[in-house]
Amino acid sequence: MNLSFFSHIFLAELEVGHHLYWHLGKFTVHGQVLITSWIAIALILTVVVLGTRQLQREPAGLQNFVEYALEFVQGIARAQIGEKNFRPWVPYVGTLFLFIFVSNWMGNLFPWKLIPLPEGELASPTNDINTTAGLALLTSGMYFVAGISKRGLGYFRKYIEPTPVLLPINVLEDFTKPLSLSFRLFGNILAEELVIAVLVLLVPLFIPVPVMILFLFTGAIQALIFSTLSAAYIGEALEGHGGGEHHD
Repeated sequence: MNLSFFSHIFLAELEVGHHLYWHLGKFTVHGQVLITSWIAIALILTVVVLGTRQLQREPAGLQNFVEYALEFVQGIARAQIGEKNFRPWVPYVGTLFLFIFVSNWMGNLFPWKLIPLPEGELASPTNDINTTAGLALLTSGMYFVAGISKRGLGYFRKYIEPTPVLLPINVLEDFTKPLSLSFRLFGNILAEELVIAVLVLLVPLFIPVPVMILFLFTGAIQALIFSTLSAAYIGEALEGHGGGEHHD
């Protein structure tokens, strides 16, 4: 099934079930997601490099923005993981937040229609389940790395605590974490872009603009939720089921 909506304002056409794939030997690569993911990464790297190229004792301009972003992600990691353990995890939590934030905003702001493809069309990386599932599985991997690095193989005792009867429930809990992370982000971003596309089709000029501004806000919130929950899961693995040290 192929659903297309032409956007006169954003010059984008949202197509469901119609994608560009690259065949590399025995592997099939989702070309659209790969292209837009690298665009998001390039944007982040450009801002970071330019903002840290000539560091000043009193930051201003782009350096001030980069330092604010660093303090913000440090705050997320500190609040969820705890003062004693958060520093090694700031790069991971910060990368998650920035990548998802930029990807979500790209879906609303970029004129993707100006970049023609043989099939399908470019869109936000996070409106594809492959991206969100990959990020969620990466967080699950970090969750185990954190627990094992802190408590060794004794970390796995958590599955039979306080009683072995809870083993199935505790295992199921670890399966539901990546599922909830991936589907929450994917569902929200895909729904936002579908709503914008439908509104532009029905009312091309006035209504889509405030809705787009609202979705820019919710896109930032989704990035915050994903990175905060990821940090909380890591904090839980480091400190046990009681969670990390939380500070106001």
